[in-house]
Amino acid sequence: MAAAKKDNLGAKAQIDFHCLDKSCDGIIKFNLADVAKPDFQAVCAKCHSTYELDDDLRDKLNRMLLLIVAIRDAEDILGDCNVSVNVANGEVKIPYALLLTRLNTMITLNLGGSKVDFHLWVEPSSPDTFR
Repeated sequence: MAAAKKDNLGAKAQIDFHCLDKSCDGIIKFNLADVAKPDFQAVCAKCHSTYELDDDLRDKLNRMLLLIVAIRDAEDILGDCNVSVNVANGEVKIPYALLLTRLNTMITLNLGGSKVDFHLWVEPSSPDTFR
């Protein structure tokens, strides 16, 4: 069931990271769903360095995709959810859906012995999402 849900995301979930080649300032971009393909390689468009992801890294990225799917499944209730921040005069409630549209999502993982920030970009499922 999880594989079927990943295939029916209904949006493009793109992930990117900076090329690890110190002399290159390229960005490696790929669709998060493509990570599950057995022959997947990430390639820098600038210097053409290739990156093969090990099973542990693939597993983490696949679980990130499942998290995105779970959030998509909960879209209809997110309008009722808030994150509360305590301030000097009480609390401020921030709609959870607003946070999802305004915060950058990033996961920091170990790639080739270095900590690498993977930036995640998910297009909305519809123009009315989170409105």
